[in-house]
Amino acid sequence: MTETVTKQAGARRDIAYRIIARTCENPDDTFNPQTRGAYGRLSSITCIVLNILLSLVKGLAGILSGSLSVVADAVNNLTDASSNIVSLIGFKLASRPADEGHPYGHGRYEYLAGMVIAVLVVSVGVELGRSSIDRIMKPEPQDFGLLAVGSLVISMAVKLWMAVFNHRLAQRINSGVLEATSVDSRNDIIATGAVLIAGFVGKAMGLELDGWAGLGVAIFIAVSGVGLLKDTVDPLLGGTPSEELVQHVYDTIMSYPGVLGTHDLMIHDYGPGRHFASAHVETAADTTVRQSHKVLDKIEHHLLKHDNLPIVLHCDPIETEEGNANLRNWLTVRLRQIDRRISVHDVKVSHPKVITSPTGAELITRVRLDCQRPDDLGIEDKELTNIVTEAVRQRIPDAVVQITMDKGYVSSI
Repeated sequence: MTETVTKQAGARRDIAYRIIARTCENPDDTFNPQTRGAYGRLSSITCIVLNILLSLVKGLAGILSGSLSVVADAVNNLTDASSNIVSLIGFKLASRPADEGHPYGHGRYEYLAGMVIAVLVVSVGVELGRSSIDRIMKPEPQDFGLLAVGSLVISMAVKLWMAVFNHRLAQRINSGVLEATSVDSRNDIIATGAVLIAGFVGKAMGLELDGWAGLGVAIFIAVSGVGLLKDTVDPLLGGTPSEELVQHVYDTIMSYPGVLGTHDLMIHDYGPGRHFASAHVETAADTTVRQSHKVLDKIEHHLLKHDNLPIVLHCDPIETEEGNANLRNWLTVRLRQIDRRISVHDVKVSHPKVITSPTGAELITRVRLDCQRPDDLGIEDKELTNIVTEAVRQRIPDAVVQITMDKGYVSSI
């Protein structure tokens, strides 16, 4: 909490915060769609202006010097401006409030904007690569003079400022789009530096390295674009939430008195700062419904207030008598010898009953349980079911075992 307050106090002192404070009502509420939109607009408009200026300066320098690599770097800046426009539109759409058709809001527009930006980056990298290969096959003389060098040095200085600026804004609102913009600016510094070095080396040694430098820049751009594409597609496809978030939710639930365990945690991502979750919480079966509900209600309010995480909790009553508790622990120890991520829960043991069949009367005990297994476990469900059944029957011979296989929707705790 102290660290958060310190960061907010530091933010209030910088110019960016003052600009944001003039354009939105809640500059400190970084989960607020309007606040995120204000930060996105500030970043996008600033970067659009700077990238267009850099593109014009470097494009003119590249044409006058006949350097394809400098022109390629200029086109890269123009693409960055296009990406900033897409980012601006994305933040604008994402800031729209929830409505009847979209009760979870429009936050995923940020991810869509990031995906479009990544596709643009990859396509430009491919096109620049094609042009560079043509220049390698048919080299042309270039005049790598002070004009080209000056434009590249200025570009690196401006891009360094943009990288730092966007990184700070990204940290403030935990934005993947702004962090991608920061990384892209950092990559531009490296790419421009490569062009600069190739120009000096080529001039000193009398070699035509322009095409090779352009190809290097093109490959660098394309690889960066693929990385950005993966980062933006994953949340759209329902990627696994971060281990830090999962562990935090787990620790919060387990910190409350009366909670014996938790499982079946699901976290859905509807955009940055817009997570929704559900989980099962185990409490002693002899606890009253009113008491259990009170505990779960406190947990839900805690996560909503402190983490902006709406969560729905389901109460699982657990028999704490010695027999059932020992059976669950018995199974847990043996299954973790196969894989530590396997777990059992909702273990229920019915009282022995006499069942009459054509072959006579027999005394049986029914055992019901859920078994959660990781997706990449090298054992089929049927084989794992047999293993669990045999383990149960070591404690309760001739038990009728009913097993439900659960899928894990979050990273292992």
